[in-house]
Amino acid sequence: MKTLKVINQNGSCCTTKDIEVQESVNNPNKNLPIVIIGAGPIGLATAAHLVEQKQAFILLEAGHEIAHNIRTWGHVTLFSPWRYNINKAAKSLLEGSDWVEPNLETIPTGHELIDLYLKPLAELRQIKPSIRLNSKVVAISRQKNDKMKSKNRFNQSFNIYVEKEDDIDIIEAKAVIDATGTWGNPNPANSTGVWLQNEKALADHIEYGIPEINTNTKRYANKKIAVIGGGHSAINTLLALAELQRENPSTKLVWIMRKKSVEEAYGGEEKDALAARGALGVRIHELVDTGKVEVITPFYISQVKKEENIHIVGTINGEQKVLTGFEELIVNAGNRPDLSINSELRLSIDSATESVQALAPLIDPNVHSCGTVRAHGEEILRQPEKDFYIVGAKSYGRAPTFLMATGYEQVRSITAYLSGDEEASKRVELELPETGVCSINLVNQSNSCC
Repeated sequence: MKTLKVINQNGSCCTTKDIEVQESVNNPNKNLPIVIIGAGPIGLATAAHLVEQKQAFILLEAGHEIAHNIRTWGHVTLFSPWRYNINKAAKSLLEGSDWVEPNLETIPTGHELIDLYLKPLAELRQIKPSIRLNSKVVAISRQKNDKMKSKNRFNQSFNIYVEKEDDIDIIEAKAVIDATGTWGNPNPANSTGVWLQNEKALADHIEYGIPEINTNTKRYANKKIAVIGGGHSAINTLLALAELQRENPSTKLVWIMRKKSVEEAYGGEEKDALAARGALGVRIHELVDTGKVEVITPFYISQVKKEENIHIVGTINGEQKVLTGFEELIVNAGNRPDLSINSELRLSIDSATESVQALAPLIDPNVHSCGTVRAHGEEILRQPEKDFYIVGAKSYGRAPTFLMATGYEQVRSITAYLSGDEEASKRVELELPETGVCSINLVNQSNSCC
């Protein structure tokens, strides 16, 4: 090995002997595993496809159980029925066990997604031995190379640095698939996306994401609460708080967002092809119309701070305004990818969405109001760092339009490519529901979408 390395580094021109040496250096990587980071739905689907392709893999999960992030919002019901949430390769493996398939037309909660599908999948004999829990990846690099080094770079294997208790494990891999998602890395309340110390200092009075209200009623009952954000997460939060409000009528709910009008947040309502998503719009519309939820929009938050109570400072219609009297804030302003573990790799990341660069034009919410994305696979997700891929929600960066079925198609294509089946990697094997009426102002229904 040392001799080969010296030969590679001698001479600046490419001779026949050099080419032979490069190929021989490349051979040992073929016996290394593919490392998947993140044991959520997309990471486990990747594992299922690699089982089909007879490829060795290691699946790393930072949490103490698979799909640890989903468990934190397990009380929330998904939009799509089971038939869109089960990966084909995973289903094929599960059918060889005693797994009982859920009714494909029913809609699971996050807990049910884990307990009825992901856990049985992770317990399969073809997958379980390759899963490592409590394994937080802190960095990825090329073997013996930092980001700057180019010579012979792509013949070198990957090093994955894994934090386990008080030690660091280093795992060598021939390819890496990052399926870590974006959950747990929220955007701030601040409309400019900047994290300020004032907001961090209010950590005891702010929750990010979709809290389980009915297990923490004392925190929210009979208080004035601001829910910040104009998407489905904010609507889910408000609907849960409205249930609390029925039993505790002094609870005041204020919905703060940046949309031009509240109607834009209602979506397709009865016309949405995903009935569960449409139902959210119908229910929140009723709460707003009956005055149970006060709406302030378009409001651009510049900072939140603690005075006698919580003050929310911002502008509405060009005028500065301070909203006061809040005791609790729930921020549903979306999430962003954490790219810190990828900092020693050569990446192509879009400057606006922070998604995979080639994917950005397909998903940019500044352009695609309805969130429809054509099928895409390995070629679109390919990075300058050969054999490294970002998949799932993280591949979409800050764009909020990711669908689980889209992620399944991503990893089907990538695993086919890594297994040498380039033809299969280029095929499109994705069927999605029509999105129905999109997030447009329903007052003007003559507008078409996408």
